[in-house]
Amino acid sequence: MKKTLKKVVSLGLLGALTVASLAGCGTKNTGAGDGTFLIGGLGPLTGAAASYGISVKQGAEVAIDEINAAGGAKVGDTSLQLKLQFEDDEADGDTASAAYNTLMDKGIQALLGTVTSGAGLAIADQTNADGILQITPSGSAKDLTKNPNAFRLCFTDPLQGETMAKYAVETLGLKKVALLYNNSDDYSTGVAEAFESKVKELGGEVVAKEAFVTDAVDFNTQLTSIKGTDAQIIFAPVYYQDAAYITTQASELGMTLPFIGSDGWDGVLDKVVDKKVLEGAVFLSPFLATDPDTAVQSFVTKYKEKYDATPDQFAADGYDTVYVIKAALEKAGKTDSKDLIKAMTEIEVKGLTGTVTFDASGEPNKGAKFVEIKNGEYTSKTVE
Repeated sequence: MKKTLKKVVSLGLLGALTVASLAGCGTKNTGAGDGTFLIGGLGPLTGAAASYGISVKQGAEVAIDEINAAGGAKVGDTSLQLKLQFEDDEADGDTASAAYNTLMDKGIQALLGTVTSGAGLAIADQTNADGILQITPSGSAKDLTKNPNAFRLCFTDPLQGETMAKYAVETLGLKKVALLYNNSDDYSTGVAEAFESKVKELGGEVVAKEAFVTDAVDFNTQLTSIKGTDAQIIFAPVYYQDAAYITTQASELGMTLPFIGSDGWDGVLDKVVDKKVLEGAVFLSPFLATDPDTAVQSFVTKYKEKYDATPDQFAADGYDTVYVIKAALEKAGKTDSKDLIKAMTEIEVKGLTGTVTFDASGEPNKGAKFVEIKNGEYTSKTVE
């Protein structure tokens, strides 16, 4: 986790800063003279994290189809059709910066992105200098919302770590925990740090703290070390591919400790050969495709028809983010970024990932949801 620059600004100051930014940097937000509003999207469409970016893009496209079919976004006296221009950032900071410049050259009027934390941190100051509304659907690093133009739909890394620490220590009553994380990744490190701190605060003990680096495929050393402790549970705040390797190799070592994870686990079932290695694992996720809610099932049906796939939480995040932008447009009654940014703290959106409002620090107000893997399927888990 990088140093946090907590944003504490009043709405008035926020607006003033934004206006100053726009005036000084000459934003390319040119309005919607052709009856459309162009949303830029940034996320990995290739590489190890491509699943996340593809899902966000496709979820956003479903929302845009839905909104346009219903007449578009009502902005003042005009109805605007929404368009999406999505660029591949490969979950890489340098690539994200270049892709963002491409989007600005194409005249985007709001930015849906980035999908991953590292890429978002790389362009955070750049988007603020341009004064454009930026909403990350799934980037959870705390500093992603440090600037007044930036908002987040998903949970922060610290919130995820603290929530899972409470689940392990308070809900399950397991005070001796093992931590296995990627110390070369902002997301994994941020969640791990918050988890460790909260465990100690709650009277628990991190009896093993093992780390690895990005692209690692062999976790036997770390797991063997954990096996030699009196840990009662393993928390692995990692992405789905790492989670697949870790749980499979733990099973091969004869380990029976329960696993808990963060929202990066979503999609892990498709990455293991034997789904039994994941039985009983619990992780955070704001969305579950099997939720019987009418809106969720409508989205799942449309997504399957369009992409022949079942949507995951990232697809739902992309879908909800488009509806957040629509709500901001309709609340502002204008398309200028400064008006959209101001409107963000004045809207409430009932989405697939929950009903959400936003505070002036750019963070969402929404509840946490848990998913448990049972009999090789994702199931909703109620936690008191």
